[in-house]
Amino acid sequence: MTYFGLSALFVAGAILIALVPALIMPRRRAHLGATGLTLLVLVLLTAVFDTVMIASGLFHYSAAHLLGVRIGLAPLEDFAYPLAGAVLLPALWSALRNRRARAQPGAEGGDDA
Repeated sequence: MTYFGLSALFVAGAILIALVPALIMPRRRAHLGATGLTLLVLVLLTAVFDTVMIASGLFHYSAAHLLGVRIGLAPLEDFAYPLAGAVLLPALWSALRNRRARAQPGAEGGDDA
């Protein structure tokens, strides 16, 4: 299996898991603007730090399993994990907040931390 195939499965799984709370609890969806900003920051950090780690020789990828597209020295496939995290974690956070609100009727009000 190529790195792209593995990354695609990982991202698809994250998206499917994130869709469940969005469909069940529409008013508890993760804020798209915050998710987009988080994704942008994670992609920038991944590009910078993966480039530094690859340049310093900490790890390398077999070229036979890559698409060949790179951002800096980081292969495109490396960006699947920040994408999956930026999609999945806000959805899970919303689902857990909703669960807590149902368990404790007064808990929905103030604490967003």
